[in-house]
Amino acid sequence: MRCVSRRTFCKRAAVGGAALGLSLGGSTSRAISKQAPAVRPNVVLILADDLGWMDLHCQGNKLIDTPNLDRLASQGMRFTDAYAAAPVCTPTRAAIMTGQSPARLAITNHAPGHPSGFAPPGAAVGEADTAKYLPLKHVTIAERLKAAGYATGFIGKWHLSCRRGQRGTPPSEADLRPEHQGFGSNVGGCDYGGPPSYFDPYRNPTITDRRAGEYLPERLADESIAFMTTNRDRPFFLALWNYAVHYPRQAPADLLAKYSKRKGRGIKIQAYAAMVEGLDRALGRVLKALDTLGLADNTLVIFTSDNGSLDGDNRPLRGVKGYLYEGGIRVPWIIRWPGKVKPGTTCTTPIISTDLYPTLLQAAGLAPETGKVLDGESVVPLLRQTGRLQRDAIYFHYPNYAFHKQNRLGSAIREGGFKLIKHYDDNSVELYDLGEDIGERNDLAAKLPKKARRMRERLERWLRESGAKLPGRAPHPSPEARAGEGAGG
Repeated sequence: MRCVSRRTFCKRAAVGGAALGLSLGGSTSRAISKQAPAVRPNVVLILADDLGWMDLHCQGNKLIDTPNLDRLASQGMRFTDAYAAAPVCTPTRAAIMTGQSPARLAITNHAPGHPSGFAPPGAAVGEADTAKYLPLKHVTIAERLKAAGYATGFIGKWHLSCRRGQRGTPPSEADLRPEHQGFGSNVGGCDYGGPPSYFDPYRNPTITDRRAGEYLPERLADESIAFMTTNRDRPFFLALWNYAVHYPRQAPADLLAKYSKRKGRGIKIQAYAAMVEGLDRALGRVLKALDTLGLADNTLVIFTSDNGSLDGDNRPLRGVKGYLYEGGIRVPWIIRWPGKVKPGTTCTTPIISTDLYPTLLQAAGLAPETGKVLDGESVVPLLRQTGRLQRDAIYFHYPNYAFHKQNRLGSAIREGGFKLIKHYDDNSVELYDLGEDIGERNDLAAKLPKKARRMRERLERWLRESGAKLPGRAPHPSPEARAGEGAGG
């Protein structure tokens, strides 16, 4: 599906049914220009934590005010059918950094997750093994950009170096932090549980000069502005990965008061809605700083989320964080790139977290590594409206239990407007036409058996080619093992 202006898009049918693609199995990255542009763009990659598809005003939520992100969307391209690589955070973050799927990385659950083979009482299957951190052997997008002369800075929630609950040889948690994965500076990026919105209850050894009562999104904005100011005379890559809007639900007092008076569709929890605007307010300062520093015209800004929402009103989508239904994996995605992206455009082509790696390589004029398998595809042709993506399906693999332990272990494929979910507890499938049924209420598997069988076979072939780890027969965990379960990321 081609990308169109906002006005044209609004005249068309409701969201869904987009043609999409990911070539069967992983393949080496498509041809990316080796010729660097005359001036390499700065990159600001903003990641929200647990922000859902319907949590922004520009996404259709009329009760939550997000003026800064709405303005960003009006200045760039908003993707309606964008996906996180997983319904929980750690695998999505690893996919962003490497361009490889959680299935290929064998990082499929939030860290530290559950004990190996964990299954809730009465479950038919035990979850697949999953790595608890991103190994140093992987070449990250930060390492590629740093080697090309970029200043690289990480600010916020990393969640890729967790070693809690693991025994054995190094590396330690500290050895796996952002400064060892290509970032020249690191503020906040450690896995000590992560601070909530305010600093007081926790301690983060990478954040210094903590001030009591300081609102964390604002502090991360301060750090981001300082990084951009320091590096204004050279190309830079800033990864601003926010802790918000992950629980605990905390927001500035004026916003809590404002949203205490708002009720209706779009707000499930009023304090959460206040957090969303609190995040938007802090990000507005970062975006304004780009203008003040004279950097906006040569800066590629990307905004997205690591998974679907837990506390937001996800309707019309089904499910929440931790599920393979749309509410767990479909997320907001906005890209602004002055001179390359026409302002106020909307794109219905599905994209996924693994696309960021090849996209940033192409934007910086860098070639992919020889022999490295990339599961994503550069979306630059969509941004410039010069062509379509080559793939025709995207894939998901979540063979683990989320922190709430209520999901079914599964894998999924979206091909065109259709989506198939395979369940491992009873080997069944569900099939939905997202163009007609974005809420995934009408299972078509029995009505379209040939299509369901073909999509299932294609999904299973991708899983084999990716080396995906699969669930096994459910064990009977001891009380000690159950006590070792981790919290959601």
